[in-house]
Amino acid sequence: MNAVRCAEWKRTTLETDIFAEINLDGSGQSDVHTGIGFLDHMLTLFAKHGFFDLKVSVKGDLEVDYHHTMEDLGLVLGNLIRQAAGDKAGIRRYGSFLLPMDETLVQIALDLSGRPCLVYDVPSPAPRLKDIDVRLFREFFQALVNQCGLNLHIHLVCGDEVHHVFEAIFKGFAKALDQATGYDPRIQGVLSTKGVLD
Repeated sequence: MNAVRCAEWKRTTLETDIFAEINLDGSGQSDVHTGIGFLDHMLTLFAKHGFFDLKVSVKGDLEVDYHHTMEDLGLVLGNLIRQAAGDKAGIRRYGSFLLPMDETLVQIALDLSGRPCLVYDVPSPAPRLKDIDVRLFREFFQALVNQCGLNLHIHLVCGDEVHHVFEAIFKGFAKALDQATGYDPRIQGVLSTKGVLD
């Protein structure tokens, strides 16, 4: 039986103060407070649909804008996923999910390869979601990818409602990550002919 995979990290700068923890082998429980309502909603969905236990507390300079909070939180979550995945022995490594939400369809594919690469093909149907510039979601995922060492492809196949688009992205990312971090008893060591994933 494999050990429970958990990690926590505190990151403090002049722009943000973030504490977060994750359990990759959780049940989908979450306690998320970023100061940005929609982002709280997205991370709660991420935890629920990936069966990750997630706690996030952020104090950011939201009076400036949301950029620092969203980018720095991406860095923290990427670090948590990398730490919690450990040496990646026995995990599937790859994950993908095609997620429908009403008129929206999003395709997510990822590889816990240790090599950061983001392909973000999301022509958003609107430039803003309430008070969020939706371009900040790309910054969030870029930061996460860089810190995690993750190869992540996010493609919007179709979608007319901006809320549905980003909800589908976060749900699909959760499902693909749950798949990639899941164990396969046939895998001995890491799933690489090099013998390492970094």
